[in-house]
Amino acid sequence: MSYSSEGFPLTAGVSPRVQVVETTDSTNADVVRHVVDAPHEWPHLSLLLTTDQRAGRGRLDRTWVTPPGTALAVSVVIDASAIPAAARGWVPLLAGAAMTRAIAAQLAGTVHTAALKWPNDVLLDGGKVCGILAEVVPGHPDVVVIGAGVNTRMPRADLPVDTATSFAAAGLTCEEDRLLADYLAALDEQLTAIVAAGGDAAASGVLAEVEALCSTLGSDVAVSLPDGQTLWGRAQRIDADGRLVVVQDGEYESVVSAGDVVHVRARPVVS
Repeated sequence: MSYSSEGFPLTAGVSPRVQVVETTDSTNADVVRHVVDAPHEWPHLSLLLTTDQRAGRGRLDRTWVTPPGTALAVSVVIDASAIPAAARGWVPLLAGAAMTRAIAAQLAGTVHTAALKWPNDVLLDGGKVCGILAEVVPGHPDVVVIGAGVNTRMPRADLPVDTATSFAAAGLTCEEDRLLADYLAALDEQLTAIVAAGGDAAASGVLAEVEALCSTLGSDVAVSLPDGQTLWGRAQRIDADGRLVVVQDGEYESVVSAGDVVHVRARPVVS
């Protein structure tokens, strides 16, 4: 079932198409299918959203289910045709940075904080409040769908893991329309900047912005790599390709392009 975007006037002021559905298995899967079927009906910054997603997907093909009405799931269409292919790896990071900015705006005047955890998780007071998944549409290599799931009204008892949080768990109320409008505006601003700079993240200012928002930098981290190994070290910086540079033993640099990052206090000692 679909219904109008009447409840999201601010979002509709930024997006050319706001489609709200009462429930769905996956907003990303829906939008990918819609773009394949009718690409011209889903231009840049079009989106589909729901507060009842039954089979959400994350990185590494993880799935999750949230109680109806407790989280906001949204998938946005991005026209990446003007972004050089070598720079498109920045798109998910830009989405994370844009959502971090949007959530931070919700926290203005409070003691709460928002930060980015590389590559694109958003933290509220150190707990994960939003996850992001970007995927290229099959048969449309210049179109990227970015899905985001924000824990809005989820009670603490319903949080899936102890490292997660929600607006409600923090004693906050999320203004969903304002959140989405701010997210889209920030995302489009950063995409426009990187296009204008010919894909150069440093020259566009995008690299500096992402680094400024990223609490991973300067933290001791354990990175679970795709091959099953764990990399321990201190996250030092983000390179020109959006990869995380981790320094081991204060000397050796390792570059991470994919992996699950955990912020740790210190590396455990093995006797």
